[in-house]
Amino acid sequence: MPHSAFIGLGSNLEDPHSQLQRAFAELDRLPDTRLIACSSLYRSAPLGYADQPEFANAVAQIATALTPQDLLQALLEIERGHGRERTFRNAPRTLDLDILLYDDMRMHEHGLTLPHPQMHLRAFVLQPLLEIAPGCVIPGIGSAQQALRNCADQQLEKLADAAC
Repeated sequence: MPHSAFIGLGSNLEDPHSQLQRAFAELDRLPDTRLIACSSLYRSAPLGYADQPEFANAVAQIATALTPQDLLQALLEIERGHGRERTFRNAPRTLDLDILLYDDMRMHEHGLTLPHPQMHLRAFVLQPLLEIAPGCVIPGIGSAQQALRNCADQQLEKLADAAC
């Protein structure tokens, strides 16, 4: 049986809207994977390192037979194909892809923590996630809707309707 996974997408360089659109299509072409849903695109302020352009963000839901580790490697390969460079933490980027949720799995190993350890603190993740999965529960955290209420101070602007 395929697994359900949610992927966070972000970009703030080289036409972010286009970067996300291309990434949705590339997610659908991963081996043993099918794109189920994608959220609208949202604009958010950068976190951590503020001296950079605003981000375009979205969330995709996929069905996949890939393991979490294989999925992570496939996402890193897509990022490389978009010219992603990891110069420093929270640096500007052409594309950032994160596994947010993988079924209801909870795990922590080098390079991969599920659910994503910061997702419940980020409106730019929670709002698009709830758009495509309104009743979402984050394992070990609780309701994504409640988590979003806790992020009420974070500015988020819808840029475009669902992209797929």
